[in-house]
Amino acid sequence: MRIDGSSVRAGMVLEFEGKLWVVTSHEIRTPGNLRSFNQVEMKDIKSGNKRGLRLRPDEAMERATLDQRDFQYLYREGDTLTFMDQENYEQITMEAEFLGERVAFMQDGMVVQVELHEGKPIGVKLPDQVTLEIVEADPVVKGQTASSSYKPAKLENGVRVMVPPFITTGERIVVNTNDLTYVERAKAS
Repeated sequence: MRIDGSSVRAGMVLEFEGKLWVVTSHEIRTPGNLRSFNQVEMKDIKSGNKRGLRLRPDEAMERATLDQRDFQYLYREGDTLTFMDQENYEQITMEAEFLGERVAFMQDGMVVQVELHEGKPIGVKLPDQVTLEIVEADPVVKGQTASSSYKPAKLENGVRVMVPPFITTGERIVVNTNDLTYVERAKAS
């Protein structure tokens, strides 16, 4: 599917120069009296090489056709993750490094969206939010106000996040998996 250069956004997968590229960031720029352009940063899916590109609105780019399906995370064995297709129950495996630092948020039974290109997985989208327990939190410093200060805390999966001062060890919180930020206290179940 062809799209114009100004429509390219982060997260899209493009076919460019015979390769698949994932768009990692984009910014529409309008310098002075000149025509606007879309400054795009892309990463080659296979090699990991990065590339910057300026796209004018009249330039057409080829958006890759991807099959998006729900898979359930089953288990981890060493550096390999195993998932099961929710429709036909087929299992696929991926290297843990494929998910990068987001692999720490994988939980048994979690349903993720896997993007496939010609039957091969090229991307995994985790749920936007997960609930985890705080295992370590710094004590509150007197004089801090809740509105302006955050303190470091360690989650049960080992990831460190900044939380408001009223959060203590043992509490469960909701974390945004996209930018690793505190969202809210988890509701009691």
